[in-house]
Amino acid sequence: MRSARRLNLNGIVINAAALVLVMSYALPYVYLLMTSIKPAADVQQIPPSFFPVVISFENFRDVLQSSTLPRAFASSLVVAVLTTTLSLAVAVPAAYVATHYRRRITTLFLLFALVTRMVPSVSLGVPLFQLLKSLGLLDTIPGLVLAHTSAAVPLALLLMAAFFEGVPKDLEEAARMDGCTRFQAFLKVILPIMTGGIAVTALFTFITSWNEFLYALLLTSESTKTAPIVIAEYNSVYGLAWGAMTAAAVLYSLPVIIVTLALQKQIVGGLTFGAVKG
Repeated sequence: MRSARRLNLNGIVINAAALVLVMSYALPYVYLLMTSIKPAADVQQIPPSFFPVVISFENFRDVLQSSTLPRAFASSLVVAVLTTTLSLAVAVPAAYVATHYRRRITTLFLLFALVTRMVPSVSLGVPLFQLLKSLGLLDTIPGLVLAHTSAAVPLALLLMAAFFEGVPKDLEEAARMDGCTRFQAFLKVILPIMTGGIAVTALFTFITSWNEFLYALLLTSESTKTAPIVIAEYNSVYGLAWGAMTAAAVLYSLPVIIVTLALQKQIVGGLTFGAVKG
């Protein structure tokens, strides 16, 4: 009886702590959402109110009627999708080779990928600017995709390497004994069981490119400007246009939420992959 009560109390404490943690993460987004549905006059009031007195969608109307934001959204989407696709095309086979065919050079390769994650992005801004300028790719979608891919590939490589560590080598050996080549074993046996890990890696890579600000600021201007830059430039005669800015930010967060919900099953499977071994 006492043990049951103790377990019940422990469950209540854990659930309460989890609720507080979730609310601490959700509160800024809820405040962002509440600000986006306030009239312009209420956004600037002092002291600010958390909940709107009157619900208004004029901020969303103004944002959707602008000519710059839809084009910036399209640029961000194209760049994020191309970056994710290119990063996975490079990182997935590279991570498989690095983990299943251990050599000193593959270990150094993974170590080099880890070191590149430690380099501040701001220190690479000027070299990337000069490189893309010399290639004629400055202020272009392909140039920005290459810049984002250079930052996303090390992350995708390390994530996929961690997932491939949980794949038994016996699977490839069994496929080879059945007549498959190494490439066929990788394509027909290994990849189908790695959908969860690939989904998790794709999501993190997509978010990395979708939220990227520095390279987009340095390497683009009017023609290929992405949504984070456009949102940061919302101004009014009184300063920052908080109402329009928060409405645009809410709209900008929707694709990530939709992608996360769409890949929820694969993400959960990927995060728990290899957690239980028989």
